[in-house]
Amino acid sequence: MKSHFSFFLFAFICLLQSTFAQSPIVQSTLIFPPQEKHVHGSSLVALPNGDFLSVWFYGSGERTADDVKIMGSRLKKGQTKWSEPFEMADTPLLPDCNPVLFLNQKGTLFLVWIAVQANQWEQSILRFKTSTDYNGNGAPVWNWQDNILLKPDDRFAKEVAEKFKKLPEYTAGWAGYAPKYDNMVIEAAKDATKRSIGWMTRIKPLQFENGRLVLPLYSDGYNFSMMAISDDFGATWRPSLPLVGRGPIQPALAVRKNGNLIAYLRDSGDAPTRVHVSESSDQGESWTASVKSDIPNTASVELLNLQDGRLAFLGNDIEDGRYRVSLYLSDDEGKTWKWKTRLEDHPRDKGGYSYPCLIQTPDGLLHITYSAHADNKNKSIKYVVVNPKRIN
Repeated sequence: MKSHFSFFLFAFICLLQSTFAQSPIVQSTLIFPPQEKHVHGSSLVALPNGDFLSVWFYGSGERTADDVKIMGSRLKKGQTKWSEPFEMADTPLLPDCNPVLFLNQKGTLFLVWIAVQANQWEQSILRFKTSTDYNGNGAPVWNWQDNILLKPDDRFAKEVAEKFKKLPEYTAGWAGYAPKYDNMVIEAAKDATKRSIGWMTRIKPLQFENGRLVLPLYSDGYNFSMMAISDDFGATWRPSLPLVGRGPIQPALAVRKNGNLIAYLRDSGDAPTRVHVSESSDQGESWTASVKSDIPNTASVELLNLQDGRLAFLGNDIEDGRYRVSLYLSDDEGKTWKWKTRLEDHPRDKGGYSYPCLIQTPDGLLHITYSAHADNKNKSIKYVVVNPKRIN
């Protein structure tokens, strides 16, 4: 009897080990213990010395809470526990939100974020810091800090008007005698003040060997997107033409095999809610009017070209909340998604998991951070490592 029990116990342990070994999730942990204050909008970078650096915004709320600031944590090479959080940026008396971390082509570390003036998203100012001394403990030593000021010209208004003509007919409005939504946005695009302010970060930029950076931006005022483009490794910035549609925000970028850029965007428009898609044939200077894909969406998207040539999509592939986060892989540039796995899958309205950041390290592993809000008293940022070869 005892030998039979030992055999079954051994077989059960082997089964568990085999199942764990084949799981695509290699590691999953919270960067800091759950707490009550709001934490959201994380970003992640792998440093040359093997460390990882993560950032997020933290405070009593979001745009309406003036104590909101940018916090960070460091995972030292070879360790499994993240450091105690430390301050990364704080504009006095203004909320600081939506941080983005990245290393440019020359190895300079950038932190880009928004300071929210007048507690209104559409009044946000783009800010950035840079560092070349970031391999120690705690926060990097910042070498420079400034604002990114953009001045879209009259081509902005012309592009908005032309692209809205290419969208399907839309009849929504406040009332029969009120202007339609499209007309209101077209008129707002003519306002030089409105189109020069309120552009917000969310997701990392694309980088090219010639020094170009294409940083995704979006506006809650216009409810569509635009890119900030640098041709000198991030020293100076200028605006692209707008990426127009009804609610395409928070673009995530990748490169097609033909050299075109593709953007997947969160849907902040009309039903049904689906991931928006747009394409650029001139390295981000101009974009097609966005169209809806077949992927359901409510809260967030991420996109990445993988080393093996596949395309990775990460986001909330549901229509009614933030309780599920899925990772898709495609070997035909998003025409089909043959490989899928879920990082979070909870009952409806039970917790919120969103705003992911996705990067890949030279060993092929995917490193991911996202907001993990189990409830109003248990909020953190989750760090997950995925082996894409195990997704089936």
